[in-house]
Amino acid sequence: LQLPVVYQKAKEQVFMIWTTLQPLLTVHVGLASSAKAIIILEQCGKNKGYQEMDACGFHPEGGCCMLDGPEKIESTINMKTLWKNISVEGIDIIFSRDAGRYICDYTYYTSLYYGNGRAAFIHVPPLSKSVTADLLGKALQTIISEMLKQYGEERE
Repeated sequence: LQLPVVYQKAKEQVFMIWTTLQPLLTVHVGLASSAKAIIILEQCGKNKGYQEMDACGFHPEGGCCMLDGPEKIESTINMKTLWKNISVEGIDIIFSRDAGRYICDYTYYTSLYYGNGRAAFIHVPPLSKSVTADLLGKALQTIISEMLKQYGEERE
């Protein structure tokens, strides 16, 4: 699903994903327009600090995702381990603990909240001559495959 760059609508769609589809794991992919040939594996989502306006000119009440939620929620996927264990030719992969306090981080926190930590977030660079759709697709396939292996090992 493609989520809108609107806090409330993104939150509603993430809630719908978790309540109707009931996935074992949800992987979100967002654009990091400033990144050049770098994929960023995000470890956690933050609950507060959302002051930037969305595409409709709104931001969450009090700059907060969930009024009753914890300050941050960690993914059950160990992104640092994932980052250490994978490589994709032609693109750098880095590990991060701050997804940026905009729609990406908001969506990630919301998904971690509704999914009890069973979510992941990957920031990707814009497509370019060096980062083609084919390269990015292969990179995401490699990353998500490793996530699923890790998730499977955890469940056993």
